[in-house]
Amino acid sequence: MSGVPATIAGRFRGFLPVVVDVETGGFNAATDALLEIAVVLLGIDGEGRWGIETVHSSHVEPFPDANVEPAALEFNGIVLDHPLRNAKPEREALRKVLNPVRQAVRDHGCTRAVLVGHNPAFDLSFLNAAVGRTSFKRNPFHPFSTFDTATLGGLAFGQTVLARAVQAAGIEWDSRDAHSAIYDAEKTAELFCTIVNLWDRRRRA
Repeated sequence: MSGVPATIAGRFRGFLPVVVDVETGGFNAATDALLEIAVVLLGIDGEGRWGIETVHSSHVEPFPDANVEPAALEFNGIVLDHPLRNAKPEREALRKVLNPVRQAVRDHGCTRAVLVGHNPAFDLSFLNAAVGRTSFKRNPFHPFSTFDTATLGGLAFGQTVLARAVQAAGIEWDSRDAHSAIYDAEKTAELFCTIVNLWDRRRRA
């Protein structure tokens, strides 16, 4: 690659990488509740370095008859009836986090957003299930393509666990904050940007 891509659209064939993390009530996207979703939008500075631009998130009310496993709540620390949780119905939560993605796709001249996640099939399955349940129109994400930071972390640093890959990349990690959608999405975004920046710098050298 010679020089720096003039636009984000020029780096990934017209696709906009967007980092997503979800917290859920279990592992089955069809039956288990989506409880929290965070989206991190990325940008490029004047020297071609990738970084975080904005973060959008929402707590989500379990859909009617959704399953919520006690073990899942113990793992992610979510208290469903916490007075400060301010959870929103699925459709409203999707509108809150996906509308900025749609705008970013337009602003950067891209064709679609591609979900970036750590083992992203899980996050994409819950996102697609919520979109289907709510008949949410114009979902900006590609329906199946993803970028996986577990794979990229294994390639770049020999680590596939998020915490270990982040630390191997020289990024701060606090286990007390882990397993919230915002924190995990931000750390996944930092890891993705670090790897892309390393690769682009080596290719320009």
